[in-house]
Amino acid sequence: MRAKITYAVTALVLVFYFVLAGSRGVLLIEAGTPVTVALGVAVLILPVIGVWFLWKNTQFVRKANRLAAELDAEGALPVDELRRTPSGRIDRDSADEVFARRKAETEDAPDDWRSWFRLAVAYQDARDTPRARKAMQHAISLHEGASRPHTETA
Repeated sequence: MRAKITYAVTALVLVFYFVLAGSRGVLLIEAGTPVTVALGVAVLILPVIGVWFLWKNTQFVRKANRLAAELDAEGALPVDELRRTPSGRIDRDSADEVFARRKAETEDAPDDWRSWFRLAVAYQDARDTPRARKAMQHAISLHEGASRPHTETA
């Protein structure tokens, strides 16, 4: 629940920033000189990109959470079996061991979204966020493909 609150607060702060930046862009455009109009348009582009990014990221998080909830209902969420340092950080060798197992599971069942979800968690534990995100996106894609009704064409 704490993570959801943190995400919501961060999103609200970003939306406030986007509105503030957008209003400044409008003021620059209203000034009417070629330079201020060009700057105003440039300033307006940033909030548009930011809103798009925030929307895509929120959709990604919601879909990943939906997969996690489904795995939890099945009793198949990955168990945290990682060793930790005295400060609480994940031991790198431990993360590598778990990652090797998760990767082998995924290679054995490449069309199973569950194995890709667990691989994404292993990537995250190994501090490889870009690959974690790609693996989770693949898990989401497989899950969405499996949940769509298949129609045969003649």
